[in-house]
Amino acid sequence: MSSAPEQDIGALDAYSRIVTAVAGDLTPHVAALEVAGPGGRGGGSAVVFTDDRLLLTNAHVVAGATRGRAVFSDGTEADIDIVGADPLSDLAVVRARTTTPPPAELGDAGTLRVGQLVVAVGNPLGLAGSVTAGVVSGLGRSLPTRDGRTARVVEDVIQTDAALNPGNSGGALADSSSRVVGINTAVAGWGLGLAVPINDTSRRIIGALVSHGRVRRAFLGLVSTPAPLPAQLAERTGRRRGLRIVDVVPGGPADRSGLKAGDLVLEAGRRPVADAQSLQRLLFADAIDRPLPMTVYRRGAMVDVISVPTELTGG
Repeated sequence: MSSAPEQDIGALDAYSRIVTAVAGDLTPHVAALEVAGPGGRGGGSAVVFTDDRLLLTNAHVVAGATRGRAVFSDGTEADIDIVGADPLSDLAVVRARTTTPPPAELGDAGTLRVGQLVVAVGNPLGLAGSVTAGVVSGLGRSLPTRDGRTARVVEDVIQTDAALNPGNSGGALADSSSRVVGINTAVAGWGLGLAVPINDTSRRIIGALVSHGRVRRAFLGLVSTPAPLPAQLAERTGRRRGLRIVDVVPGGPADRSGLKAGDLVLEAGRRPVADAQSLQRLLFADAIDRPLPMTVYRRGAMVDVISVPTELTGG
């Protein structure tokens, strides 16, 4: 019979094999980005995701950039053009002017579970193949950010304890099968593991960036997190979860409509809201400047409010 230490060693060996395999699979597909513009130089990472030289990265990595280059782990380089960026999702697409490695496989963050092993692979300049591993520690988070005087909220991020630094921004967050389930973002600061999920909403955003170079997005200005409904409310509505408002961007549409931190959002646009993605799906071009009815649970009572999302603009 195996002793506990032997079992621990076996588990660590299995863990190491998975991390090593994912790192080996993904590192060739992840580039270091070096960009430059009027504001100076910057950089991060990017992931090849199509056969026609397109790479995914973070919007904040390429913000203000007019030119750049991608450097791959084998030393090959390619000049890049910025195809488009969406600050609200913190996603951007760039295109290499010359040949790239084949694409990484995109997965579905909707299959992730808290506690699941994930591996973050970046390629910051000078640190090719930077790899950290950890577990999913939260799903459906919202991330408030600020670009100059413009406040934004990146919705539905994945939280992990895989530590990141700014050079990893735009790199891959992968599951144990080497499928890219998120694009890492270190916009919140050193060591905080957050990633923009690959799901139906982000695929729609990526498609718009490829086709039109931008995404017209409606902006509410909510920081929220999924939350269970109180037992009586769940029994009354037949639903189990809503979105708890953690914070409201001052002066934003949600603030002007009277929504408050602590409110539990049950419906938006007459549709049930159970996670950040269910709200995010409503906030595309056709929602801009149109009344959005919302129902929230506040201090034991149902409250109906009307928010009017504005268009997210560059800041």
